[in-house]
Amino acid sequence: MRLDIRIPIGLLFIIFGAILTVYGPLAGQKVYDDHSLGINVNLWWGLVMLAFGIFMFVMGRRGTSAVKTAADSPEGRQLEETERRREQ
Repeated sequence: MRLDIRIPIGLLFIIFGAILTVYGPLAGQKVYDDHSLGINVNLWWGLVMLAFGIFMFVMGRRGTSAVKTAADSPEGRQLEETERRREQ
């Protein structure tokens, strides 16, 4: 199975970042005046999480396509041959 862990992590951060980004402006300014010095924390951290999630997802998709099987590379074939000799 060739699933890169960055893909589900990226999707998770994209989902939570999108939720926070949408919730930030909808919550109302009074929530932020009392607790966070007037800064819309949900909006800003939602954007940060969204950007991180997109970055992780893109890097995971990019890395998955670069994976080669052992039979496709000379180093992999040599390693498999060495392991076969050890087993005999």
